[in-house]
Amino acid sequence: MSRWFNTAGPCNPADHYMLPALQRLPEVRSLIDQNSYFVLHAPRQVGKTTTLRVLADQLTGSGRYAALYFSCEEGEVAGDDFASAQRTILRELQRRAELALPADLRPPPLVFEGDEGLLRAHLSAWARACPRPVVLFFDEVDALRGQSLLSVLRQLRAGFSDRPAAFPSSVILCGLRDVRDYKVASGSGNTLGTSSPFNIKVESLTLRNFSRDEVAELYAQHTADTGQPFLTEAVDRAFYWTQGQPWIVNALARQMVEKLVPDRTQALTAVHVDAAKEILLRRQDTHLDSLAERLREPRVRRILEPMLAGLALGNVPEDDLRFIQDLGLVRMAPGGGLEVANPLYREIIPRVLANTAFASLPPQSTTWMRADGRLDMERLMEAFLAFWRQHGQPLLGTAPYHEIAPHLVLMAFLHRVANGGGTLEREYAIGTGRMDLCLRYGPDTLALELKVWRDGEKEPLEEGLAQLDGYLAGLGLTSGWLVIFDRRSGQPPIAERTSASQTHTPAGRLVTVVRA
Repeated sequence: MSRWFNTAGPCNPADHYMLPALQRLPEVRSLIDQNSYFVLHAPRQVGKTTTLRVLADQLTGSGRYAALYFSCEEGEVAGDDFASAQRTILRELQRRAELALPADLRPPPLVFEGDEGLLRAHLSAWARACPRPVVLFFDEVDALRGQSLLSVLRQLRAGFSDRPAAFPSSVILCGLRDVRDYKVASGSGNTLGTSSPFNIKVESLTLRNFSRDEVAELYAQHTADTGQPFLTEAVDRAFYWTQGQPWIVNALARQMVEKLVPDRTQALTAVHVDAAKEILLRRQDTHLDSLAERLREPRVRRILEPMLAGLALGNVPEDDLRFIQDLGLVRMAPGGGLEVANPLYREIIPRVLANTAFASLPPQSTTWMRADGRLDMERLMEAFLAFWRQHGQPLLGTAPYHEIAPHLVLMAFLHRVANGGGTLEREYAIGTGRMDLCLRYGPDTLALELKVWRDGEKEPLEEGLAQLDGYLAGLGLTSGWLVIFDRRSGQPPIAERTSASQTHTPAGRLVTVVRA
């Protein structure tokens, strides 16, 4: 039986296509050989657990170490009850050791005496009894809260000077965030503020995404097993949408080879990648759904809302900037400034935010379709104007991000068009003052630029026409829409001020200007 592309839980080489565990963490082995304590932090579902479990197995298999991976996640419910948290962690450590280590390398039986220092006492007893240096991977350590987290960190620090004879020789703390950002109390905005409870760390590492060549390497494993090739254009397109995010790389491939093109004699192309991308966007599987849950968090909203609106970030707390990057939602662009981490996230974020507006849409016939299945742009405009005049005002209240409420309602309307067999793509960035939309339906393409006219700002028409000119040129189009949402105070109701007229860009392209 051939292997498959895994999208649920850790990978194992017998069943799943996967890259060598240390390929993205070449420095880890030398740090362990130096008896170092360090931190590994990265967004969820980038392969941390897979990498750590394989690394632990390799270290133990080398004959030099007794290495163990285990999770601290169950300790989260203990809150500040550090005694309960320690017992939970030690039981999980014991359970994992029985599964992963030979009998002579396992820790001694658990002895729970008192409430303080349980972890340090047990690890010390194990290190003294074990014939090899002990290496521990504390995964999900940032699930711990308050006094439980501080207790674990301080016990590790206290035992550090006794390594390797009487304490683990190397400890790796793994989680979403760096140790300096671990929360002290559940539900609190306070953090440790310093790495002092764990000031013995020598490095803070992160697990990077796949490179383009690594995506090709992963996909080539499927070709080697089944004979089904991924064309170069498919690899390039997959890397474009994912920027190497491991879960999405696997999810796209899984949709292609299991659902879209199960015939192993048929090559996989860029068209198949785009089709798989649309399936993921519609289904919002586990990984994408968990990201969507984050969008309403105040720390996330403070950054994403101005990004979507094309505004400057303003005075955003540094911890919020680190947090949203640690989530993997955004990244620092090579030239500076935040950008959404990959084009697929750039698509899913506004789509998720527009879901409520989409669900609130009234029934409407597809009057914009011609008999031959093509879009009738004039009738589409008429349908939108009628929709906006009647439903725009009440639907604005359904949007979760106030600054882009009209954008989300318009996108909900366009999704209704796209769901008939098209796609809707978006471009937005900090400080651009606009959002660009591209509706594709068969051979028809409609480009839209969205601008907002706020109090104290000048009329955005001239700037919008110049910006739309560049967007149309990039798409090879000769016409498009410029939608100006007038959000100045004291304006007439939407039904009265919504209108459409035609003009031209500086380069002579035909533009329909919608004032809404």
